[in-house]
Amino acid sequence: MREIDRLTTEQFGTPSLVLMENAAAATARVIVATLSGELADKSVLVLCGRGNNGGDGAATARLLAHTGSSVQAILFGKVSETRGDARTNFEALTSLAGDHSSGTTTGTVRFVECETDDDARKIISTQLADPPDVIVDALFGTGLTRPLAGIHEELVKHVNRLRNNQSASNLVVSIDIPSGLNSDTAQLIGRAIRADITVTLTAPKLANVLPPASNYNGKLIVADIGSPLELIEQAKSTLFLPEEADARRWLIQTRYTPDSYKNTHGHAVIVAGSRGFTGAAALCADAAMRAGAGLVTVATPASAQPLVAAQVMPEVMTTALAETDRGVVSDEAINYFSQFVNRADVIAIGPGLSAEDERTRKFVRTVVEERSTPVVIDADGLNCLSAWPTEIRGSQEFPIVLTPHPGEMLRLMGTSDRSALHDRVTAAREFAGKHQLLLLLKGTRSLVAAPDGRVFVNPTGNAGLGTAGAGDTLTGIITGFLAQAYAYRPAHGSERVSALETVIAALYISGLAGDLAAREHGMRSMVASDIRQQLSTAICSLDPRGERP
Repeated sequence: MREIDRLTTEQFGTPSLVLMENAAAATARVIVATLSGELADKSVLVLCGRGNNGGDGAATARLLAHTGSSVQAILFGKVSETRGDARTNFEALTSLAGDHSSGTTTGTVRFVECETDDDARKIISTQLADPPDVIVDALFGTGLTRPLAGIHEELVKHVNRLRNNQSASNLVVSIDIPSGLNSDTAQLIGRAIRADITVTLTAPKLANVLPPASNYNGKLIVADIGSPLELIEQAKSTLFLPEEADARRWLIQTRYTPDSYKNTHGHAVIVAGSRGFTGAAALCADAAMRAGAGLVTVATPASAQPLVAAQVMPEVMTTALAETDRGVVSDEAINYFSQFVNRADVIAIGPGLSAEDERTRKFVRTVVEERSTPVVIDADGLNCLSAWPTEIRGSQEFPIVLTPHPGEMLRLMGTSDRSALHDRVTAAREFAGKHQLLLLLKGTRSLVAAPDGRVFVNPTGNAGLGTAGAGDTLTGIITGFLAQAYAYRPAHGSERVSALETVIAALYISGLAGDLAAREHGMRSMVASDIRQQLSTAICSLDPRGERP
């Protein structure tokens, strides 16, 4: 980001002071919009460090003063200790506020320097005794690499205590990144501000999007401050944050046409269930159907078929597979299944399957090795192939999509050492590249890793998705989307929607449906079927025009 800022100034002639002013304007706009423009009677406290992040805060204070709010800006240091653009903005704020050293007030803004820690403690106790409506965190930006200490750590404790007070209604807004986080790592380095909103500049940083650091950001808003898009693209990042537009683009690319029908929407075959474990099969199949697949068939052990057929939507078909005496899929089903899936556009395998019998593991491995369609592998399908066989690799024609949770991921990696997932991005990237497949690593901020080294951090979803059956539902949605993508016949000259784009869209929309379900039921009470029931609302909200007849 520092390089992008430098090149914006040197190659495109945008002064760095203008970038700082644009950052302040973006932050002020977010605050105004969040409070619905009602700032005339609001109190705002802006906490500024001596660096450029503090300069952003000083400019924000100046702009907010013009909204009619009562603004108090505090510099933890002296203006004489600041440099460059930050100093320019502190001097401008000084001029607007009048004689800051005597603490006089001019108009609606007051500016105070803290020469010593004792000065800072006195001001903090005074200002936070009567909590302001808005606290703007402009203490430290992307340059912080050490834990906060001393007065800064004390200040963060005070702010977080206020934010956690259920009777308080103050809004905490961080500029670029919550103070106390190291922008280059997902791990916490010490105490940090817990923001309600973080306005990050130009593009997200690691700590904005990867947990646990991202849990401190609140709502993340990416603000364009004037850096050209081509500079961002030239940065050659391999880590991405999908946006609403990405999911919408997939929906637009696969819109129903006047002459489309069930066969053009794809046939998904789901190998799932076993005696006593039929719910996972039903959840997965119903989600694939609701996601838009034209046809969905559950292939399940013969003794489980009647129960699966009774549990799924009436639109979902079933077929029986040869089973062992324990009611799990047997390798004797391979010949029948190989002929049956000639009519399929995608296969999903694993939910409720069981991985305890060697004959089931042989069946799963054969299906994956001899596939003639994309295959999505989840749950016991993954366990049947753990540790992952090095000779099984995905391909562009017949991609493999794995959807493990952390425990399943460790088994795929052949280890029980949890530190192997300390850096989830690197672990996912290396595994996907080594085996040339798509890896969706579930968890807080689920990841999609591509064979070429790119990793996509999904921004949707909530803790309520950690409920039984949510993984089966996600597998169904991915499978339903892939069925449509691979049955879809693009117009002459157009390219087929890729499996990577499809998985990213499925994960985003599934998380969005989960967010809608949480709004209706609360995270505590939502169940997996609530996610499926919100799918249509999520899809229609993203592409209302495409969903109208």
